[in-house]
Amino acid sequence: MNEKPIGMPYAQRYSVLAAIMLGSIMGPIDASIVNTVLPTITQSFGVGISEAQWVPMIYLLTISSLLLFYGRLGDILGYKKVYLSGLGGFVVASGLCGLSPTIPWLIAFRSIQGLAAGMMMAVPYAIITTSFPPTERGKALGINAISISAGLAIGPSLGGFVTSFLGWRFVFLINIPIGIAGLLWARHIIPELKGQPGSIDVPGAATAFISLFSILFFVNRFQSLGLTYTTVIVLLIAALAGIGFLWTESKVKHPMLNLNLFRNVTFSSANVSAFLNFMSQYVMVFLTPFYLQRVLNYAPSSVGLIMTSFPLAVMVVAPFSGSLSDQMGTRTLACLGATVCALSLFLMSQLPTSASSADIVWRLALFGLGTGIFQSPNNSAVMGSVPKPHLGIASGILATMRNAGMVLGIATGGAVLYAFAPSYILQKAALESSETAAFLSGLKYAYMAGGILSGVAALTSLVRSKRQK
Repeated sequence: MNEKPIGMPYAQRYSVLAAIMLGSIMGPIDASIVNTVLPTITQSFGVGISEAQWVPMIYLLTISSLLLFYGRLGDILGYKKVYLSGLGGFVVASGLCGLSPTIPWLIAFRSIQGLAAGMMMAVPYAIITTSFPPTERGKALGINAISISAGLAIGPSLGGFVTSFLGWRFVFLINIPIGIAGLLWARHIIPELKGQPGSIDVPGAATAFISLFSILFFVNRFQSLGLTYTTVIVLLIAALAGIGFLWTESKVKHPMLNLNLFRNVTFSSANVSAFLNFMSQYVMVFLTPFYLQRVLNYAPSSVGLIMTSFPLAVMVVAPFSGSLSDQMGTRTLACLGATVCALSLFLMSQLPTSASSADIVWRLALFGLGTGIFQSPNNSAVMGSVPKPHLGIASGILATMRNAGMVLGIATGGAVLYAFAPSYILQKAALESSETAAFLSGLKYAYMAGGILSGVAALTSLVRSKRQK
């Protein structure tokens, strides 16, 4: 059974947190860097966008589909073993990606990198929760949020710099020294936490993987292909695998996912809130660069700098919000944060065709403020509402909510934009002055849709069990 280390000194538990943060920053950096240099990779291999888009997509799909399995694996084998295995595998896969001779090999190695990254992402919340007393849990989770925000903030600029001076292959190779340092430190500092008795639920793991992979693949391809024979088959597979997963988990002796966890009102509502918040977040993150480039005609470098205002605000606010939630509870802060996000998206929907960079920066920073206020208390609510033997799977569920929310947020933003703006405009690299009004009309409704998602997240954040402070 995984139990919180008793009497862990103050300095040691914050060293554990620092080791986790060093590993946690690699995933966001890698994701944002690859998106930035994807055009360069496409040109280098002489392939089309449709083939190159599998480089980031296979990574995200693989991670999202295995987080639940890795969370349960951490409960059984121990969180440290799973985390270190993931970090070591990520380093090796990064080297393979950097040495890829062709685009198919790069895609294959990116899938391996996703397999490893999922192990890194599935158990950090569990390690932090077992290392810190409940009175410091929110603060620790808030500090950990800095690494994710920092990775998202520095990724685009770092990717451009590395590619300009060393080439795109070093975007992957740069992970090797960072990963080795993180691996050695984590191996030394993270305490050994014994796993609980249990067995691997192979049918549950297989059906969960097939269901999650299929539904996320359907969402990704539906935007470009529409409702075709292929996408309908994929959706049918997702539904059948999902039903098979729920049936399996209700029958086996040691289920991968204990469905009784969702009977806890706080656990269920906080996970729904996290899912909705990340959906709204990626409506914002996905659409705003198009507004900056196509309406305001900003250069990519300027777009990157302006978009950085969002994660920077999260970095500043999240630790304070987490610490405050330790004192006053999670309910009010999570609701307040989601409400601020909704307000920011509404304000984004009112942007004109002649907005200044300052007009956009303060709105993005406001969204970062709301996200920072929301995330740490909400994560603390999830992790504080489950029994200790299930911390790994709870961490995996929370990470799954995050990744699925990202994918579905992009899909939602794109779907609303396509519904309200003429499709021929959306295919153009640059807009004529007479076309910006039509584009902004679609953008306005997409931002509003994101605002509605955040508004619902604010309401679900108010749902807590009576025992939740």
